Amino acid sequence: MRGHRPQALTVSLRGLLQESKPQHVLRRYGTVSSVSAQSAAPPSIFSNALDANAPRHNWTREEIKEIYDTPLMNLAFAAGTVHRKFHNPASIQMCTLMNIKTGGCSEDCSYCAQSSRYQTGLKATKMVTVDSVLSAARIAKDNGSTRFCMGAAWRDMRGRKTNLRNIKEMVNGVREMGMEVCVTLGMIDLEQAKELKDAGLTAYNHNVDTSREHYPSVISTRTYDERLQTIANVREAGLNVCTGGILGLGEKPSDHIGLIHTVATLPSHPESFPVNTLVPIKGTPMGDNAPSPFDATLRTIATARMVMPRTIIRLAAGRTTLSEEQQVLCFMAGANAVFTGEKMLTTACNGWDEDRVIFEKWGLRPMESFEVEALRELVSSSAPPPIEEKPVTTAAA
Repeated sequence: MRGHRPQALTVSLRGLLQESKPQHVLRRYGTVSSVSAQSAAPPSIFSNALDANAPRHNWTREEIKEIYDTPLMNLAFAAGTVHRKFHNPASIQMCTLMNIKTGGCSEDCSYCAQSSRYQTGLKATKMVTVDSVLSAARIAKDNGSTRFCMGAAWRDMRGRKTNLRNIKEMVNGVREMGMEVCVTLGMIDLEQAKELKDAGLTAYNHNVDTSREHYPSVISTRTYDERLQTIANVREAGLNVCTGGILGLGEKPSDHIGLIHTVATLPSHPESFPVNTLVPIKGTPMGDNAPSPFDATLRTIATARMVMPRTIIRLAAGRTTLSEEQQVLCFMAGANAVFTGEKMLTTACNGWDEDRVIFEKWGLRPMESFEVEALRELVSSSAPPPIEEKPVTTAAA
């Protein structure tokens, strides 16, 4: 309809929630249970999220839970409304991820093929050459990717001066092609982050993986607070923060809520929030984990969009397990970035040709390089502007 505005959608959604019938059906990780309307998300929480003109950083875990537990049809619709308010819903960032140093990592991440502690059949290699990285970046750019990401399998950057020098050369070379550049190199200190910033790095990825409570069940060689410290170093250096998690690590829905709460209550929301689903690797402790259900992915994306409206939400590892229609549902609910190309670190990746077909069919388009630079500056500021927040009321007992 000509002249139709997202505000009309917020009004109709608010009315839908207020007129909800006494019984709601909520998904509980593969089971269905009927609960009273008293446990549904109070309309005021949705109203505040729908009416927001800027991110808020003081979300409580209880508020996020109420959003997460909303019936999925309502949640996805609300998230799509928020997404259209803050983003062009047709614009999808295409990212390509290259492994620049494979295997041999000393960490014990229970899901990772690159840990030296597990017998996965993966051969450890030295870091690749600068020329090979630049060649891969050119191929990615020619195929439509606008962000090029590089990952190295090691714990941290201590004592890696030669590697850091080569990585800075890689970063500079990719930037000269007009592409955005992201790296994930494990833990880094503030000075290393500043060096990468000076070399032209756009963003630094360091996932928190899951909730603080579930984290010890996944990793023992790096603490949750060490991850948060690296994120703080990245932010202080003026780099964009990319941090997210993995679904399918044996967690509960409460851990999805905890993951989002951790990230949404950082001093500033991350520029990017990757949502990975576990790709089980034989030989790792989680090699036989059951697949994470799609509704958990959609619910996590939609909740993250409601809570972090300006953040780029990236469909990351595991996208190959989703049908075309499931991917589009994720885009409608707020996802606006994907990994694409020949491979994603050690796992399969949706290819450029496949994504071009989906984009053309559904009216999507790749983001241009630095298309959201102004957006990133807003969400990555370490001192976000004060936000006037409405008081939150709870449903009557």
